[in-house]
Amino acid sequence: MLQLTQKLGSGEMRVLEVPSPTCEPGMVVVRNHFSLISAGTEGSSVRAARSSLIQKARQRPAQLRQVIESVKRQGLTATYRAVQKKLDAYSPLGYSCAGEVIEVGEGVPEIACGDLVACAGAGYANHAEMVSVPANLCVKLPMDADLKMAAFNTMGAIALQGVRQSDIRLGESCAVIGLGLIGQLTCMLLRAGGSKVIGIDLNPWAVEFAKLNTADNAFTRNEPGLQERIIQLTRGLGVDAVIITAATESTDPVNFAGEIARQKGRVIIVGAVPTGFEREAYYRKELELRMSCSYGPGRYDPAYEEYGLDYPAAYVRWTEQRNMQAFQDLVHGKGFSLNALATHEFAFADAGKAYDLILGREKHFFGILLRYEVDKPVARGPLAINNSTKGLNQVSVAFIGAGSYAQGNLLPNLPEGRNLIRRAIATNSGTTAKRVAEKFGFESCTSAAQELIERDDINTIFIATRHDSHARYVAGALRAGKRVFVEKPVAMSEDELLEIEAAYREAAERHGSPALMVGFNRRFSEVVRAAKKGIGGGPLSMVYRVNAGAIPASHWIQDPLAGGGRIIGEACHFLDLMTFFCGALPVRVYASAIPNPQHSPDVVAINVEFADGSVGSLCYYANGSKAVEKEYIEVHSFGTTAILRDFKTLEIGGGGSVKKTALRTPDKGQSTMMKEFVESLEAGTASPIPFEHICAVARASFATVRSIRERQAVSL
Repeated sequence: MLQLTQKLGSGEMRVLEVPSPTCEPGMVVVRNHFSLISAGTEGSSVRAARSSLIQKARQRPAQLRQVIESVKRQGLTATYRAVQKKLDAYSPLGYSCAGEVIEVGEGVPEIACGDLVACAGAGYANHAEMVSVPANLCVKLPMDADLKMAAFNTMGAIALQGVRQSDIRLGESCAVIGLGLIGQLTCMLLRAGGSKVIGIDLNPWAVEFAKLNTADNAFTRNEPGLQERIIQLTRGLGVDAVIITAATESTDPVNFAGEIARQKGRVIIVGAVPTGFEREAYYRKELELRMSCSYGPGRYDPAYEEYGLDYPAAYVRWTEQRNMQAFQDLVHGKGFSLNALATHEFAFADAGKAYDLILGREKHFFGILLRYEVDKPVARGPLAINNSTKGLNQVSVAFIGAGSYAQGNLLPNLPEGRNLIRRAIATNSGTTAKRVAEKFGFESCTSAAQELIERDDINTIFIATRHDSHARYVAGALRAGKRVFVEKPVAMSEDELLEIEAAYREAAERHGSPALMVGFNRRFSEVVRAAKKGIGGGPLSMVYRVNAGAIPASHWIQDPLAGGGRIIGEACHFLDLMTFFCGALPVRVYASAIPNPQHSPDVVAINVEFADGSVGSLCYYANGSKAVEKEYIEVHSFGTTAILRDFKTLEIGGGGSVKKTALRTPDKGQSTMMKEFVESLEAGTASPIPFEHICAVARASFATVRSIRERQAVSL
């Protein structure tokens, strides 16, 4: 299928052939008829993409600081790869569309194939021939709906949420500052609700449009005596509410809103404006300042948007989906017409011209629509990138998932050579799948992961998806006779691990010795191996301090369903390294943590006993200073001590002397890990990490969570 994309680094805009989306549970696949360009949001992103690197750095000082910090902690090479990945990526555009449903996932009973829907959401409702959208981000339309007008869905819901936040009542007055598309929609909605509407903008054309189509009165911001005119129009009171839909770096909209609002009035910010207002008017009038969050309650909540959990209407009357539905009901009604706002329409193939119009600003515009060829057949299935290579006895590789970590650490370290065939890349995003396949020389790309597991010409599956899918893909690939590499964690629960163990046994019976490898890269680090060799035999005593850094509660890894929390999702790395040092399995765990009511514990002290008598203390702390190294390790045995700092320096002390090793850049072992795993596949030997180690480390992480909860030691 075709999708509109741009590159962040160069600003290059292209309509690309990418894999069509798959229909996951809770999702619907929609054949787009129309999509609407957000001239404000999308125009800003395109301008930013076409700016120089220096300009990008100036525009994003926070991201620049992150890059500098990454260089300090991760090294120049890893940081360069991460930055280049973002700059070279195909970024999809668009977040408002309408079309026909062509496929429905499990758990979506209210929508059927053939239904017409309007869709919303960045990353979902893109400018593309087909989109896959969560059920809570689309609304069903009447079969006679005008899909051109329905494509205004997202902007209409944003405007409606701003109106709701204003709490405006029948007969009250409201000023709208900023008469772009969302501002004009806001005026229309206010008038439909019986409010007296005053529009304000710097652009005379937008003001004249509002006078003719959307507002009772409209003025240019620089009109003399404007404040007095508005006070007069409101019989000396001032407006009951002000909705700011402008996008500017000036504080004038917020300050002027304070001047024209009545005593105890309300000011609602919908647009991108600074909030550093002058205090006097707000203090004197006891004004209420509110923010309006996008389409409404549910926005940015994974439970609502991704998992389809609705908010009860008795407690949250207007969710983002119900706002969209209310807007569509108005659009389908006879007294609410958007025709005047649909100022331009382009064929999808000419999408570049639409953005040239926005960036050039030589003509006046509001709603810019892209029209799709709905009668044109759209191919589904894998998209070929390079010529296919024959050979079943070689290492024939496919990747399921190719996010930041895979692109920065796994794929660059995949060995080159005639014995390895790069078959396919599968990701949820067709643009990501295509870019990664092109960059790393894979034959094809797709959005259908299960197809790769079932293909006979693929014998090795790399899994680098979100944590909640690891166990499912691992078990399925093992049962299909594939050799498997999976990023940590291998599983998020005991039940998932038991399923993997059962699949491993079945694979051994049906296909011979199975291969399962988990991405515990630290045990392959040059300084780690030198430390293990220098420390000698055990039992060992180990101290491992991880200055992990805080991650917001909203991050997916903190979600118990998606990421499993940081102990299961990340601390398994460090439990594995202690297991590697002593060469024995963990047998008993006792852990305690500082409680965090927002998410699962991430400031944790974990004491581990091993089968050979070794002991280890893992101090996993998310509350430390960023100025301190992330990982510090001490290993002690019979008068010898090894100290490692961030996989860059090693000190081994014993016999009265200290031997020091320092690397130019940190080595966390990814390159060696990938090399040795592929070599084991070529030779038909066991995976570099024993299967029993993989299972024991997973159980140790589960036991850690249980120990924190039960406040007692847990035996494995």
